[in-house]
Amino acid sequence: MVQGDYDLLLEMGFDAERATLAIKKTKGLQDALTWLDQNQDIPLETLRAATEQAGSSSSAPDDGNDYDGDEKSEIPGTAASMKCSDCGKLFSSAERAQYHATRTEHQNFEESTEIIKPLTEEEKAAKLQELRERLASQAIKDREEQKKNELIRRKKGQDSDKIKEELRRKEQLKEVEKRKREKIEDAAAKERVRQQIKETQELRRQQAERERAAREGKVVEEQRPEPTKPAAPKSVASHTETRLQLRLPSGPPLIKTFPVDTTLFEVAEAIREERGIEVSSITTTFPRKIYQQGIDFGQTLKEAGMVPSCALVVA
Repeated sequence: MVQGDYDLLLEMGFDAERATLAIKKTKGLQDALTWLDQNQDIPLETLRAATEQAGSSSSAPDDGNDYDGDEKSEIPGTAASMKCSDCGKLFSSAERAQYHATRTEHQNFEESTEIIKPLTEEEKAAKLQELRERLASQAIKDREEQKKNELIRRKKGQDSDKIKEELRRKEQLKEVEKRKREKIEDAAAKERVRQQIKETQELRRQQAERERAAREGKVVEEQRPEPTKPAAPKSVASHTETRLQLRLPSGPPLIKTFPVDTTLFEVAEAIREERGIEVSSITTTFPRKIYQQGIDFGQTLKEAGMVPSCALVVA
């Protein structure tokens, strides 16, 4: 229990000794208020006797007031309280006035002959209800603040997931481009090997002819084979673009034109950006063939035979 709880109970008008008992028997301001409310009709002597039997002390906590629970008789003409000149509030001791100054930053105090009248039972009940409502309002504000913090945390998590997904898509595009380059390089290497084999076979044929002519006594003019140029890779056609009619799961068909070296993965990305549809497969209508995401989407439109135009079903 903090020191301010005892001062707050006294400022609310509760009897000092009852406040002391409430503090000792509970573990917080709300519990102390509940205990005072439940025991307001029980005589102080009965509560004190029950506390003494339990081995508890009935003195107030060390809050700097050294209040013993007895009312001091007022001497006429002497100071009976401390008064805040800033707000006019009365305090029974300098310690409570100091506590008020700490909370409100009021600095002007003076001694007063006014006697602080104890609160009536109705006033005590009203003060108690006011404090309970304040505590309940604070609890609601705390819950609302927790909800706001949770929403902020979730928003950050969603943004982080979106960034990660975008990075993943970029990596997939890089991987598709890498596979395309590797295919082109492999095709060029295979063509070079075929040309070398062809040249070797031609040299062997000429060598065999010379040996046969030598056995027959003929003279064969040596001919050097002209190096053949690598054959251009076969293409579907001389088209550089293809027109696709994309039948989507919902909405009207999407008709777009793509370069013939566009991959099916890039086509799926274009559909997602324009219509917001995640593509898992693309199917040709005739001949019917299904291209699956993660398996076939590395193929280009030219490789898939979708040039110069094609109708596709998107799923």
